[in-house]
Amino acid sequence: MKNGSIIVIDDDEDDRQLYKIAFENLHVKNKVRIFSDSVDAFKYLKATDEQIFFILCDINMPKLNGLELRQKINDDETLRVKAIPFLFLSTSDSDELVDKAFTLNIQGFFMKPSTVDRLEIILVAILNYWDKS
Repeated sequence: MKNGSIIVIDDDEDDRQLYKIAFENLHVKNKVRIFSDSVDAFKYLKATDEQIFFILCDINMPKLNGLELRQKINDDETLRVKAIPFLFLSTSDSDELVDKAFTLNIQGFFMKPSTVDRLEIILVAILNYWDKS
């Protein structure tokens, strides 16, 4: 598996717990940093020298939603040149929302599952793809 931390951003406590369980079940060796707030995640991304493997982000969040976060990353020269893969996992999947997300140069958009088993299937696909990419 490639080096670097995996950043997860989701304001829902139950979903954050699903991520924790899924990554533990999959025995992922990468450091997984889970943020409940996209503002805090952005501050972390700006401040860290740590290599980031990829970012998994919810869309519907207070303060700064996932689309706004992605735009802030795109607008920041330092973060943009790092070319960190950015993927959405969301319960929202309207065509308009998906189109808007891809105009922000994301690398994936997945429907957020409601069970650990289904989340693990998605995470395995993402991990395998980005490890080989």
